[in-house]
Amino acid sequence: MDQIRLIEVKEDVMQDNVKLADSVRARMKTEKTFLLNLMSSPGAGKTTLLVKTIEMLKQKYRMAVIEADIDSIVDAETIQSKGITAVQLRTGGFCHLDATMTLQGVDALSLKDLDLVIIENVGNLVCPAEFDTGAVKNAMILSVPEGDDKPLKYPLMFSICDILIISKIDYLSISDFNVQAVHERVKRLNPNIMIVEVCAKTGQGMEGWTEWLAGQVDAFIK
Repeated sequence: MDQIRLIEVKEDVMQDNVKLADSVRARMKTEKTFLLNLMSSPGAGKTTLLVKTIEMLKQKYRMAVIEADIDSIVDAETIQSKGITAVQLRTGGFCHLDATMTLQGVDALSLKDLDLVIIENVGNLVCPAEFDTGAVKNAMILSVPEGDDKPLKYPLMFSICDILIISKIDYLSISDFNVQAVHERVKRLNPNIMIVEVCAKTGQGMEGWTEWLAGQVDAFIK
């Protein structure tokens, strides 16, 4: 009897995705448009952070947002209400974006008119960490109400990000969230990661985040 042939489907899918992601990055470099992938769990404050980021940077950069959700267009409507172009990607049940989906969003934009495009990925701390979107940099939000144990539970997410935004720090006074423990746990996973602490609603700490982002954009598009 012939041997059964084993095909590692996930490995093949991942390899194909990495190749396409690299081509997306090359295209963004040619177009001089910086692409950022922003990830978090649901409710961590991605849209609120984006709105504040837009307010602080829209005079400096031409911006657009790619919104990813399993369903609904509410976040895209919020972004458009701020005068920024938003493209909504409905993933149809997928809990992440991959490079193919990102490319569909990018194709819907006029990159020659943009300096910065931000992906608001599907709310999830697992699947989005596994798929390269083609973004130049990865950012993630950890909100204080989620707890300080998330780097222990979801290490890959913290390992693949270039910056961690600890959000909703206005909750610290009524929480047992240990900021120092988060810094230590995350740095063990990812020694080079940047960590900032913000409250997007009040603007506290937002300069650290926007200055980091502006520095990345300027270096990429020059």
